[in-house]
Amino acid sequence: MQNLTIGIDVGGTKIAGGIVTAKGRLLKSWVVPTKAHDGVKTSFLQVRRLIERLIAEAGGKHNLVGIGLCAPGTLDPKTGFVINAPNLPGWEHLKLAHELERIFSLPARVENDANAAGLAEVLFGAAVGHRNVFYVTVSTGIGTGIIIDRRIYHGSRGVAGEGGHVSIDYKSPYRCGCGTLGCIEALASGPAMVRRARVRLVQEYTTPSLLRTMSHGQMKLISPEMISEAARKGDAIAKSILDETGFYLGVWLGGMITLLDPSAVVMGGGVARIGKPLFSKIREAIRHYTLNPAMAAKIPILPAKLQENVGVYGAASLFLPAGETAERPL
Repeated sequence: MQNLTIGIDVGGTKIAGGIVTAKGRLLKSWVVPTKAHDGVKTSFLQVRRLIERLIAEAGGKHNLVGIGLCAPGTLDPKTGFVINAPNLPGWEHLKLAHELERIFSLPARVENDANAAGLAEVLFGAAVGHRNVFYVTVSTGIGTGIIIDRRIYHGSRGVAGEGGHVSIDYKSPYRCGCGTLGCIEALASGPAMVRRARVRLVQEYTTPSLLRTMSHGQMKLISPEMISEAARKGDAIAKSILDETGFYLGVWLGGMITLLDPSAVVMGGGVARIGKPLFSKIREAIRHYTLNPAMAAKIPILPAKLQENVGVYGAASLFLPAGETAERPL
């Protein structure tokens, strides 16, 4: 037996899978389309076929310790039950771990994708050496994971860590997908950046902006990457959007730091890849919105390291040892 683990990361558009060693080496990986809009039977069949392929690549079930799977939404890690997974139609009240164990005769565990990603960054990524970490992924939404003593904190019912749905402005005109006004996800996610840029371009229609040129006058084409590029080139509107996003994230993270006192914050996702301009604004805002500014200033805010493989590492981490034998991935 080689003590290998299969990690499966299920998203709304694609499913990533890989074979991971006990020390965190990714040996093989594949990506297949989710086919989510074809229904739960089709999307689950995609998962099943990918696992079958990975079992064959691992040399058979006898070389595997288990199958870890992560997905967005509310998953109960104790029961392996998917309560609700947004962007995955039909993935509701699904006994996923039980079904995987029945089909493959291997132990199976499931976890929220942000929780799993946070654990992977602690074990093998940017936060190696840190035991208490607040993980954030900022992209289409904002997901978070709380890692305490190298373990995922689930709360009393298994659904803790939904930091993206903490409101920082209850008077905000922007309502989050969860129904709450002023959630950080509604204010600082990728779509929120794009929405603010479009509003500014309409309000300041006489102000020159590279965003108009880069989008060929079609505001529906504006993306966070475009905003970032325009800001780097000195565009005032784009820069203000980045500054506002960093400010919102800093206000929110200041509160999270006051609450959790982590040894590090790890930020991943497409928006977080903007890098220094965004991180600088975040750090500046944190100092003004936390209980102990001097202490908070010493907490590193680290860019995520595992990037596109973080979901596979995270899912596999559900079976991996959390001890000092863990190695950083190559």
